[in-house]
Amino acid sequence: MKLIGNYTSPYVRKISVIMLEKGITFEFVNESPWHEESHVPQYNPLGKVPALVVKPDETWYDSAIIAEYLEQLNVAPALIPREPLAALKVRQIEVLADGVCDAALVIVRHQMLPPEQQSESELLRQRTKIQRGLDALEKLAANGEWLNGEQLTLADIATACTIGYLNFRRVVPNWCVDRPALVKLAEKMFQRESFARTVPPSA
Repeated sequence: MKLIGNYTSPYVRKISVIMLEKGITFEFVNESPWHEESHVPQYNPLGKVPALVVKPDETWYDSAIIAEYLEQLNVAPALIPREPLAALKVRQIEVLADGVCDAALVIVRHQMLPPEQQSESELLRQRTKIQRGLDALEKLAANGEWLNGEQLTLADIATACTIGYLNFRRVVPNWCVDRPALVKLAEKMFQRESFARTVPPSA
């Protein structure tokens, strides 16, 4: 398998961590979707990473879809519950964590614009999304049923990748204030070998 992506993407990191946790051998192909000469559109017509090339005629894209595909391979450990409703709850937390990443990415890209093209109202809108999302994740992590529990899940991986991205880009430097359950989760997850091996390079 070939994983197409770049080292700084939290969505790519999520898939890398899943494959490392499951012991699935893969080749990482470093491709930025932002360059004009990028080859990413050859794998995903939307020009986004990650993309997972399974065979010459079989490629999966979108991190949530790839995560589902990898779970369908039935390679231990299982990261999504078998019971349909429980699985849906874990997937919803993944969507929530990814949504926080989406908002953070908008901020990062927006701040690259010339100052006169930046909108404070847009930045505030995205920061508000992040704060609401983190508050929801904190409640879920404190509850410990589907996130931050005894068994590793896709929700844990997605949330930790989100926190890692916030740290990396310094989008919300004070995210940990009044969120002890997320701090506990991050500390626990960042100690895993899969996370240590996927730390993004220094910006």
